[in-house]
Amino acid sequence: MPPKIKTNKTDIIRAATEVVRKQGASALNARAVASELNSSTQPIFSNYATMEELKADIIANAYDLYRNMIEDETSKKKYPPYKSAGMAYIRFAKEEKELFKLLFMRDRTNEPASLAYRVEPEVETLMSTTGFDLNTAERVHLAMWACVHGFGTMAASSYIDIPEEIASDILTDLFTSLTGKIKENKNEKDN
Repeated sequence: MPPKIKTNKTDIIRAATEVVRKQGASALNARAVASELNSSTQPIFSNYATMEELKADIIANAYDLYRNMIEDETSKKKYPPYKSAGMAYIRFAKEEKELFKLLFMRDRTNEPASLAYRVEPEVETLMSTTGFDLNTAERVHLAMWACVHGFGTMAASSYIDIPEEIASDILTDLFTSLTGKIKENKNEKDN
């Protein structure tokens, strides 16, 4: 008898991520993952007590893929680092529609309220490039994120595919307007 092939968590996460990529998060179940693994469901439940635990690992994996896309976009140096993060967000929505939906368009009713935007490295980048304090940088980031998320949502839902150049121009216009207004207001207060 041939030796049994051991399936580890990494294999299961990879297969489950592929299920979500191909069919969306609603298709995620033990049978679909087992089919992607070409195995039974036994290895899944040997490694995970519940599908919710597996889903948490898929979300973490998808987030790693998203952060890798930001690093890739930033390394190209086509845009300044802060803008690269926004352009990567839009690119992720276009190239990884179902993973984008899983990360950024899922119902969070039963999840604790997230203030993730407060700890994003992008806020730190914004602070270092503009000289803004944390509160100001968070406000600017939230406004920029709302715009970028809108573009991403439209791309992920196949509503409209904004060309990269147009998205880039709009983000530049919005950023310039926001930061200019903040600096103008600060100058008025200082005088």
